[in-house]
Amino acid sequence: MASKMLSFIFLAIAFVTVESNSEGDALYGMRSNLGDPNNVLQSWDPTLVNPCTWFHVTCNSENSVTRLDLGNANLTGVLVVRSLELLPNLQYLELFGNHISGQIPSELGNLTKLISLDLYKNQLTGPIPTSLGHLRSLQFLRLNSNKLTGKVPVVLFKMIQLGNLQIMNISDNYLAGTNSKIGLTVYFRKTSCEDTICWCIEIGQVFYDVRPTVSNS
Repeated sequence: MASKMLSFIFLAIAFVTVESNSEGDALYGMRSNLGDPNNVLQSWDPTLVNPCTWFHVTCNSENSVTRLDLGNANLTGVLVVRSLELLPNLQYLELFGNHISGQIPSELGNLTKLISLDLYKNQLTGPIPTSLGHLRSLQFLRLNSNKLTGKVPVVLFKMIQLGNLQIMNISDNYLAGTNSKIGLTVYFRKTSCEDTICWCIEIGQVFYDVRPTVSNS
């Protein structure tokens, strides 16, 4: 009996170690596509068993990554997140205030436990991917102050109306149906309209409800 118990303990430890290694590999995969002139990611050592010891990484009690805090880190490069699919418990992805370029990866829609996605104040281009509509737990989506184009996917408005999404800031972009690069705060109040979904635009202390142009995709 004792030998079986020891075997079980060793297997459990091995499982946690393998999971931690895979999550560390996932984070390092993202890092390999980013420039880091200030060495903010210097502690991200792939030879360490547990990425929970790395700066700017938060884990839960089971040593699984739940949060990445890399805001205002002067990072450059493109955002490649295919490897982040190996972070099954990631809830907060904070990459605001950097110099990240390229498009918003559609693979972000696979991070289904995300609560907050903050990519504002970067140099992101292209459309907002409709795959973000898969993020049923998402409460905060801030994409403002980039160079995004195209229409806003209607699925995101449905997330406001029927889901958990509380705030979506898409201001200061080049999106269809919005005023280009004027720096308004665009977010949502679920009760702003009786029969449709509306934007709530704040200019100073005055609120205006306007109907946006959205994509049917």
